[in-house]
This record gives sequence, C-alpha cells and structure tokens, in this order.
Amino acid sequence: MNNLSYTKNLENVIKQMLFPLKGIPFNLVIENISGKKILPFNKNDKKDVILLKDLKRVAKIAGIQINKTGIMRARPNEVGNDVEPFVKKALLSIGYEAYTPRTIKSKQKKTMGYPDIEFIDKFNRTSYLECKTFNIQNINTTQRSFYLSPSEDFKVTKDAHHLIISYEIYIAGKIGKKNVFKCKSWKILNIEKLLVDVKYEFNTHNRQLYSKALILADGKL
Repeated sequence: MNNLSYTKNLENVIKQMLFPLKGIPFNLVIENISGKKILPFNKNDKKDVILLKDLKRVAKIAGIQINKTGIMRARPNEVGNDVEPFVKKALLSIGYEAYTPRTIKSKQKKTMGYPDIEFIDKFNRTSYLECKTFNIQNINTTQRSFYLSPSEDFKVTKDAHHLIISYEIYIAGKIGKKNVFKCKSWKILNIEKLLVDVKYEFNTHNRQLYSKALILADGKL
C-alpha cells in the first residue's frame, strides 16, 4: 500500500470514529474484554430467587444506615462512591463475603472502575455489584449514568451475575458548603441485557503535549 492509499484509509477510519457505536449488548462487551461470561439471572431458579431476596435485605439495610448518617457532598454526582461502603457492610452483615475485586493480571485490589464489589452468595457463587445513585427528576432522560473503560488489567475474573444497586437520593439539609444527601428508594438491576454506546476519545500525554517541537515560546515569572 502506498502512502497516499494509507493516508486515505486512515482518514476514513478517523471519520468513522466521529460517530459513536450504539446499542452494543453489555454481555458481549464483558466477554470480549475479560473472556468471562455474564451469567443470566433466572427468576425461576431457586438460588437466584434467594439471591434476590437477600439483595433486597441488603438494599434496605444499607439505605437505612445511609439515612442515619447522611452523605456529605457538594454535588449529587459525587454521592455514588460513598454508597459503596454501606452496601459492602450490609452484604457482610447478612453473611455474604464482599470485597473489592482483584484484577486479572496484577491480582491487586482495584477500587476505581467497574465493578465496585465482588461478593460470594450462600451457594458459593460469585456476583459483581455496581453501586449507583439517581435523581427521580432525570431518571427518564438520556443523561449518561453508567461508564466502563476497557483495561488490560480488568476487574472481572469470573463468570458471574452482573448487578446494580441504585438509590434515589435527595438533599436532606446542608452543613457549611456541603449538602447532606439521603435516599428515598432503591432499585436492583440485572444488566446482562443492558445496551451500551461507545464514544471515541483522542488523547495524549504530557511528554508529547509539551515537547520542544510544539512550544512556540516560554518564559519565567
């Protein structure tokens, strides 16, 4: 392939990247990134029925504790991370094992990124759990609320259910410049059939950005 053809093909690829991929099944994303399958949640399976019953207890226990203490944050989109410890403690309180997932390669616990929690149920089965919050005012909007960034050292290492516990939050008061958030309700989601979109991003690092070839001028103060 000559340089002209190569450049043309590259231009076409970049043009295609300007249009996001839409409606990709989440189970295929997980399987292709990790090599592990999302196990279907079966409402007619006794083990899954008991699991759901237990998770309802967890949602209530964690929600009650959140409302006792409140979560202090300036903005509502910061509250989701603070929900996780309450849910983890609630899982432990009903006899489940619950911990931060270890990654595929390094085997290190990784707090950032999907999923938040890995837990073991009464039947010694692994499930992954993400903790989210929502505002009832925008629950039916197209506001982006779920993110997953591919990683070579991904946190999904087993075939498992993939679930979400999400709390409806509201501002219950204010302390200084921070709001006190509490919750009104909860939802448990099975995201095996979730459809996700891919939006491409162009990025670089400091060594390239501040290279001598790009600097027009600099100075000291």
